[in-house]
Amino acid sequence: MLLFLCGIAVLLAGYFTYGKLVEKILGPDDRETPAVKNHDGVDFITLPHWKNMLIQLLNIAGIGPVIGVILGIKFGTIVFIILPIGNLIAGATHDMIAGMMSLRNNGANLTTLVKDNLGNTYYRIFSWFMVVLLLLVVAVFVNIPANLISGMIPGEWFWYAVVAITIYYVAAALFPVDKIIGSIYPFFGALLIVSTLAIFVVLVWEGIKNPALLQESEAFRSNMFTAEKNQPILPMLFVTIACGIISGFHATQSPIVARTMKTERQARSTFYGMMVAEGIIGMIWAGAGLAIYNLFPQYMAVVPAKVLSYITTHFLGSLAGNITVLGVVVLAITSGDTALRSTRMALGEMLHIDQKPLRNRLLLCTAMLVLVVALLWWSNQSAKSFNLLWNYFSWGNQVLAVTTLLAGSVYLLRNGKNCLIALLPGAFMLFIVLNYILWISPAHGGPAGFGLDLCVAYIVAAVLTVFCCTMVVLHGKKLKKQ
Repeated sequence: MLLFLCGIAVLLAGYFTYGKLVEKILGPDDRETPAVKNHDGVDFITLPHWKNMLIQLLNIAGIGPVIGVILGIKFGTIVFIILPIGNLIAGATHDMIAGMMSLRNNGANLTTLVKDNLGNTYYRIFSWFMVVLLLLVVAVFVNIPANLISGMIPGEWFWYAVVAITIYYVAAALFPVDKIIGSIYPFFGALLIVSTLAIFVVLVWEGIKNPALLQESEAFRSNMFTAEKNQPILPMLFVTIACGIISGFHATQSPIVARTMKTERQARSTFYGMMVAEGIIGMIWAGAGLAIYNLFPQYMAVVPAKVLSYITTHFLGSLAGNITVLGVVVLAITSGDTALRSTRMALGEMLHIDQKPLRNRLLLCTAMLVLVVALLWWSNQSAKSFNLLWNYFSWGNQVLAVTTLLAGSVYLLRNGKNCLIALLPGAFMLFIVLNYILWISPAHGGPAGFGLDLCVAYIVAAVLTVFCCTMVVLHGKKLKKQ
């Protein structure tokens, strides 16, 4: 219990300490924002600060801080240490840098920021990689909420839920940001906050009565993830709990809010603060996962989506539990809709298609939906298909995080600022990604990779990381001189 509560306290304290340091280095000021100077009534439009914060939170807090941590807590209570520290140093910093770079570049999407800071060659490869990843996000964030909804209603409702969610996604991606996203998110946000607080209150109350609930029991330890079970903490923990610690997907969402902010001085609370809030959500659900695994060790063999239902039903009862599951559905839907919107915006920039005419927005959304439906159909053919989709989504998500942090390092260097706030977490996550690719293989319980011995993968990944980061620093210094 103490470790769990201390982790949440660290997150809160970190916002006012390390978050303040990051803000000082990035230096938000009173210059005109993209929402003011580029107002178009569609994507560039000023919204109230509280609404921007809520939109950012719901955009970035997908199913990762719930489903991901329910799976990730199987690594043990070390999660209560790694999650808050990683969130503050890597995740929240990543989101703040992405948001500030976009604010300073006319609300540009991640692809444009990568082009400006890492060059055309990397941009050409990365831009299409990002579009494919965002389509995977949309497919995953249709699949999981549709399954959760159908699981709450007797009968075969999955495809009906798919149709309803898809219609909403298209509407949210097509219409001006203030018409749907800006209007419906306050309701979604209230549902999320109430459901998360309900779990937290019950969890603390039960933990006071039974302190062992949030500790590693013998039964838990016998089933937890270990290197011997092909689940080494490095790299698997940082891929599994992507959204609570750091998520590259967030960098694709930050430009949406960067285009609706009235002043740069709202950046820390909007970008850094909302990632800290996601970390707190992740801690709460990680604690709930540990508690349910201690009470029912057999659930450790069950898929996380079902464990979610067991958690809510056990701690809150069937009615309140279903309301809480709806809160998790909200998390998925409010990330899926803006993932589709981000993809539309990125493709518009890449293909030089004006996004103001409705016809152009509809054309891009239709093309994207054809691919999403194909992915959705394929991923539902079997559990193996969906697991493969999730594996590539998780790995690709961290590639985005590495790219954003390295682009941020160059951005800071060329502007004469301390780049270490971006370079150090960027180097660590690059090591994680390289290590994962070099080690993972079907023999190690994952998708295709090089399948190297873990120690060999560590060494090769470390050497490649040092080389890549050196090149990034040299590139940044070169741009500063120009």
